[in-house]
Amino acid sequence: MPRPRRALLTLALSLPLVAQSSPAFPQAHGGGPAQTITVSPRITHQRIDGFGLSQAFQRNTLIRALPPARQREILDLWLSREKGAGLSILRLGIGSSSTNPYDLMLSIQPQDPGGPTAKPRYVWDGDDGGQVWLAKEAKAYGVKRFYADAWSAPGYMKDNGTDTDGGTLCGLAGTSCPSGDWRRAYADYLVQYTRFYAQEGIKITDIGFTNEPDLTVSYASMRFTPAQAAEFVKILGPAAKGLGIACCDAAGWTEQKAFSAAIEADPLARRWVTTHTGHPYVSPVDGPLPTRRNTWMSEWSPDGDTWIENWDNGSGYDGFAVAEQIHDSLTTGGVSGYVYWFGASRGATRGLIQIDGDDYHVSKRLWALAAYSRFIRPGAVRVEAASPGPALKVSAYRNTDGSEVVEILNTGTTAVTTALDTRPGRATAYLTDETHSLTETAVPSRGTHRSVTLQPRSLTTVVVGGHG
Repeated sequence: MPRPRRALLTLALSLPLVAQSSPAFPQAHGGGPAQTITVSPRITHQRIDGFGLSQAFQRNTLIRALPPARQREILDLWLSREKGAGLSILRLGIGSSSTNPYDLMLSIQPQDPGGPTAKPRYVWDGDDGGQVWLAKEAKAYGVKRFYADAWSAPGYMKDNGTDTDGGTLCGLAGTSCPSGDWRRAYADYLVQYTRFYAQEGIKITDIGFTNEPDLTVSYASMRFTPAQAAEFVKILGPAAKGLGIACCDAAGWTEQKAFSAAIEADPLARRWVTTHTGHPYVSPVDGPLPTRRNTWMSEWSPDGDTWIENWDNGSGYDGFAVAEQIHDSLTTGGVSGYVYWFGASRGATRGLIQIDGDDYHVSKRLWALAAYSRFIRPGAVRVEAASPGPALKVSAYRNTDGSEVVEILNTGTTAVTTALDTRPGRATAYLTDETHSLTETAVPSRGTHRSVTLQPRSLTTVVVGGHG
């Protein structure tokens, strides 16, 4: 039996301040015609890979120092679809340091084995700065996407002799190293890292060989030009068969466009890169990357110098600011994946959670991410959504279970009520603002007509049908 034609998903806006059932669209304030948000499910955009975070640089040691009950609460906040964000991507840091004090990531080959063609001398401690523990926990919650990314090669593989302060991988065009060409040895090193995780029961799905190759910093870092990145991809690709290769995690979105363009211009490099990844620190997300492959916003947290838990305090690193950045990444950037920086850290962190002795504190940044990640699941497709004005930032998604998710950021300072006209099915609204964190509200309906309030400076997530 053919499926019936789907009607457009339509939301009409007026100014009543309470949710209500209605046999028809409410009229706009003053009795005029209602404005509408229109969702067109037949006009599709990118497929969603998921949402995630990273706990690289030994941040998991902070979590594991907490009492077991506190550890579980934090894991639930990150990974549970009932209690928290239901994140579905974990980004791991591949270490390059010869020692492992806090805030460094230990290399799986801390010492030079004797040159690029010498037999490797890998070392594995089964812990990897606490990342193995978190990966196993994430897998138990249902996470299937594990992205392992290297900030640098070990120092003995680079022309500056250290894993910090930039430098370039020996053997790449433009380098000159007495020790020789380390390109293939570095590719094998990265693949070996995934094998160590496999023996721990974790399948690495995506691997990256560089992080912010456009920056030189005092911690683990390594420079690539776009041409050098394309060059190395052609060495890593054949060595890493069966793995998705991600490139290049540039520090700015504009800068990443140059890396993506270089890879796309090289037929062999283009063959191997499955995901294009960028960060919006240096330059913001201002459009799609120049590729037909899936793209990820693979690392970001806002700048700031204090710990705050606020939803909307004008700081630029509150929950509302994060929600806007997620919206822009998904709509303007057309990204398939969104990976926040630290899930938890200490002090003046802009992570989602602050560790404070034997306790922890949760920022509204977590709930901004959760409003998207809990409901927009891997395999979902973003569909067309049109807003009636700039005060409402709207996006919409169709999950594989048939549910539809509409995300509405009300950037204005007054409340409006949306009337939702869609196919029959249970609809639920979830409110996130200064005093609510995914607070559930049933959406009353009469037939296919529904209403739900959009509070001032809030994020409202409407889920229709399926399991949400």
